[in-house]
Amino acid sequence: MLKCIAIDDEPLALRQISAYIAKIPYLELAATFNNAIEAQQRLASERVDLIFVDINMPDLNGVDFVRALTDRPMVVFTTAYSEYAIDGFKLDAVDYLLKPFSFADFNRSVTKAQSLYELLAYRKTQGSLPAQPDSDSEATPKDREYISVKADYKVSLVRIADIVYIESEGEYVRMHLADGTTITTLFR
Repeated sequence: MLKCIAIDDEPLALRQISAYIAKIPYLELAATFNNAIEAQQRLASERVDLIFVDINMPDLNGVDFVRALTDRPMVVFTTAYSEYAIDGFKLDAVDYLLKPFSFADFNRSVTKAQSLYELLAYRKTQGSLPAQPDSDSEATPKDREYISVKADYKVSLVRIADIVYIESEGEYVRMHLADGTTITTLFR
């Protein structure tokens, strides 16, 4: 379960984000804020996994708010201003949603965050991370044991050694696993 907060000075946008969050079973909305200063005070005493934050807000804008966080959770910027996108991604934002955005766009952003969260959780349980390959070399299958696959409205880690074979069906890929199950996903 990803614990999240939403920050937006527009009440209508905040209600929409809250409604979208309520539709996703692995999201837990801890709080909503209509300004970044109140959110900053809350984050000083409570940890969250994901923040949905508008950029153009009075007193403290979303980019400066995220930049000021010392223990930064994952961030999805939700804004009507495309000119801040580069600043957002320089802050390692999971995604940047331009208003108005659909539930499908929101869900794609949340799926990215969930995949990242699962990968980081997996790495924590495995202890120290394996040595990284040289920056000039490409990652090879021996460098990782699992792949992240989105199918059936969720993201799963699939052990590479469990894949018996893969077949293509147009823009879809079907993985046949050693236990006899299959996973079908959209290939992008």
